[in-house]
Amino acid sequence: MNLYMLDTNTASYVIKGTPPSVRERLLELPMASICISAITQGELLHGVARKPEAIHLPQIVREFLLRVEILAWDSSAAEVYGTLRAECERDGTPLGNLDMLIAAHSVSADAVLVTHDRAFYSVRHRLRLADWI
Repeated sequence: MNLYMLDTNTASYVIKGTPPSVRERLLELPMASICISAITQGELLHGVARKPEAIHLPQIVREFLLRVEILAWDSSAAEVYGTLRAECERDGTPLGNLDMLIAAHSVSADAVLVTHDRAFYSVRHRLRLADWI
């Protein structure tokens, strides 16, 4: 069974319910095969903190976080990060800082990174990708 790590944008699509194709694909898989990085958790919580006027958003995000496995950033992810970032810099395909951390975490966890962000597709080193849109 593949492990699927949702990037922050994909997790947001699940939370918002749009586009429907993301939720449909999610429902086809066992929840045990779905995870997010602790980095994504932080980004989601940052989004909640930035929108105090969205009074229902904190509860919706918390419910999502209760249902999905959150992988802790660990030394294995840090090892992959160092190598992956250097490879991407050599290739001229660097990612933003948080995206690079999530990509490395995905490789470290041997997970397929689910993303619609084209920037990840420039990373050719060991990163497995899926787009559910």
